[in-house]
Amino acid sequence: MYPERVSHETIDAAAASLPAEAIDAIERAATSAHRHEELFSERAANIRQSAVRDVFDISLRPGLVSLAGGSPYLQSLPLDRLAETAGRIIAEEGLTALQYGAGQGTEELRTQICEVMAAEGIVDALPQNVVITAGSQSAQDVATKLFCNPGDVVLVEDPTYVGALNTFEAYQVQVETVAMDQSGLVPELLEARIAALQLAGKSIKFLYTIPSFNNPSGITLAAERRQAIVDICRNANILIIEDNPYGLLRFDGAPLAPLRAANPDDVIYMGSFSKIFAPGLRIGWALVPEHLQRRYYLAAEAVTLCPPALNQMLVSAYLRDYDWKGQIATYRGLYAERCRAMLAALTEYMPEGTSWTSPDGGFFVWVTLPEGVDTYPLLHKAIDAGVVFIPGAAFTPSDEPSNKLRLAFSAVPPDAIREGVRRLAPVLQEALAAR
Repeated sequence: MYPERVSHETIDAAAASLPAEAIDAIERAATSAHRHEELFSERAANIRQSAVRDVFDISLRPGLVSLAGGSPYLQSLPLDRLAETAGRIIAEEGLTALQYGAGQGTEELRTQICEVMAAEGIVDALPQNVVITAGSQSAQDVATKLFCNPGDVVLVEDPTYVGALNTFEAYQVQVETVAMDQSGLVPELLEARIAALQLAGKSIKFLYTIPSFNNPSGITLAAERRQAIVDICRNANILIIEDNPYGLLRFDGAPLAPLRAANPDDVIYMGSFSKIFAPGLRIGWALVPEHLQRRYYLAAEAVTLCPPALNQMLVSAYLRDYDWKGQIATYRGLYAERCRAMLAALTEYMPEGTSWTSPDGGFFVWVTLPEGVDTYPLLHKAIDAGVVFIPGAAFTPSDEPSNKLRLAFSAVPPDAIREGVRRLAPVLQEALAAR
């Protein structure tokens, strides 16, 4: 791996014009000890560059087919109208839009978010229990800071979102995985893992779960398992942190009821406009049980002081003046088409012995290679072949090699998806032959 403070672009750009010893000198200089190193906290040792971020930077190179980034297809948005809306907000309400705002977020947006959650199946949410955050990543950070001491246990699906793992590691939390099958988190395995950890004297604070179109696997927790998962955690006095950025992007337009829907006291629900509108605005939210709301809000305010007023006002205008539900329907159609294209390409090109998930929504397909194949070293071979993916090791707390990889279809046209899979197949075939 390259040192953390030397990007892949830095090394690759240098490699085009400098001898090897110069590259070595750059790496040494970038990673040499500085007297300030001794000032870092113990926590700082757990803060690491995300493998997804590494690959995201690489994927911007011309000519590569990126099946790596989980990005929405923003080209389908009415960008001209949105530009006019943003300009009008600044021209007519600039003194509010560009000023400090309320720490919990605007009342208008919190009320509108309750309407968005109603479309997801949460019909009893109150604006006073909604806290606006800088995307759901910030909401995860606040929850971990609020509930976890170093050494506490957080339960996660295996695999799970790399950003959440980075947060948990930074707070020195012990991350314990629970296996999934094709129907999501397995209740019996969750119950057994909780019992074993409690027997060992561990303090389990919460279960972090992405029940709908899990990132990275694309797997959805079956409707008949959802209440069982909540009941198991409630009986063990374990909170649930439900991350649901993709819930409305179910291809058939009928999202499954979130865990929070019937369990207002046991679930902190996190949502985001990153997947259903625009990630660059960095607006998400947490719907917090009433008895936890004040401490959660104060913890969030201590980090961001206040969410950006201009961004909130633009999201509010979008929800108020635009056909946001129609836009989500457009997204569903686009992503369903691209998912079909990816599954067809995998069927056509993947070598024998590989398998993959078939998601009902969201952005991702999870590919499994035979045991003994490590997908991390294959990344740079794939880049040489003109395609980018995310190695499976990024999505687990384990340091063991992973025979899995994530492919994203959301931001790539069908023809490019097919070409990307075609380029990837020989790389995987070579790895299988070398076992």
